[in-house]
Parts: sequence; structure tokens; C-alpha cells
Amino acid sequence: MRNQIKKLIKKENGFTLVELLAVLVILGIIVAIAIPAIGNVVENANGKAETAEEALVIDAARLYDIEHTIGSTGVTVETLKTEGYLEIRDSESLSDSTTVTVKTEGKQKTYVIE
Repeated sequence: MRNQIKKLIKKENGFTLVELLAVLVILGIIVAIAIPAIGNVVENANGKAETAEEALVIDAARLYDIEHTIGSTGVTVETLKTEGYLEIRDSESLSDSTTVTVKTEGKQKTYVIE
């Protein structure tokens, strides 16, 4: 019994270099697959955010048009912000000089961002 305990104490288990290298290779493959996938997710999210922001600006311009008729020159994002139709926040896709114009065909109004 005493010999068996000595053998267990002396026996040191650990990972071999090959096993450690195999784990590193597997982790490298996972990282190589994950990074482009995450990049695509971020890129798609930015595109959807820009589309949503444009829709919000058009909705704000519609509300503005109901209370103050938009002329042929259109209404700028800066005007929509100062009048309280849009929240003031940092935006990369639309600057304050971006203009929303109205095109009328019969009774149908179309709002266009320029």
C-alpha cells in the first residue's frame, strides 16, 4: 500500500507539448473564423442604423410639414433639431446641413433626403 502511495505522489501528470500545440491550433482556427463574422455583424448593424436614422429624419420632416409647410428649399436637419422634432445627438451619417425636400404628385407627398 505504501508503494502505491509513493507511486501516486511521484507520478506528475501534465500536458505534453504536442497537446498544448494542438489546443493553440484549435483556438487559432476558431479566432480566424470568428473575427470576420463579428466584422460582418458590426457592418450590418451600422447599415441598419443609418437606414433607421434616415427614416426618423423623414418622419420628423413629415411632422414639421404638418405644422409648418415645407417650402421648395426643404428643411434641414439642423432646423428639425432646433424646433424640437429631432433629438440632438452625434451622428456620422447625417450632418446638420442635410436637407429633406418634399415632392408632390397629386395628393401624394414624397419626402427625399438630399
